[in-house]
Formats: sequence, structure tokens, C-alpha cells
Amino acid sequence: MFKSILMSIVELGGYPSFSELYKQCGYEIIEVTSMRKARIELKSKQPKVIVTEFNFQSDFRDRTSSIETLMASLQAKDQRPIIIVFYEKEFAHQYEKVSSRFKIDYSLSYPIEKSQMQKILMAIEM
Repeated sequence: MFKSILMSIVELGGYPSFSELYKQCGYEIIEVTSMRKARIELKSKQPKVIVTEFNFQSDFRDRTSSIETLMASLQAKDQRPIIIVFYEKEFAHQYEKVSSRFKIDYSLSYPIEKSQMQKILMAIEM
């Protein structure tokens, strides 16, 4: 029996799948491949945790990544989910701009180890 929903937004990937770990921690998993699909799911689902990637996109006119879109849509929610973001070290400076404007609970730079994710998920459940 699942106790909570975890939404995994995998736009680019390039890291190990943590689906089994999420299940072991008791989460029902919703996996989507774009922020647009995530926003659609968020209209009917209320995840406890959202795991997403920071993908720096210099071609955006008014933002640096699709995380801003996600975070803006979460501001209207009664209960804000716990946000875990994966980012590339080379884009840390751009990521800091986003993380200074929005409440991001956990940030992990690549490469991400299963033990890191497990530690965060255990801390969430405490």
C-alpha cells in the first residue's frame, strides 16, 4: 500500500532510475517527461514529493529553465510538495538564481548516487 505520491519529471535523464527506491520508500510514482505534462497531472494529483531536473536553457527569454514554470504553478497550491532538484555542476550559477527565488527543499548535483536519494527520502519521512 502506497502512503504518498511522488512525481518524477524526467525531461533529459542521464542518471539512474530511482523508481525502485521510490517504491521501496512507499511512494506511488507518477513519471512524466515534460513540465507541461507535470502541470496537467498537478491539476488532479497532489504529490508529496516532486523530483525534477534543472535543465539550463539560454534560449528562454524570461526564465532560465522550465523549473520556474513548475514553481509558479505550485504557488497556488494549498499544500506545497517537497521539491528535489538535480542539476549539472557547470550550471550551478544559473541554478542558484532559480533556487534563490523559489523554495527548493533539496538540491543534488550530478552524478547522483542512490544513497543520496535514499537519505533524502528517509529524512522526508521523519
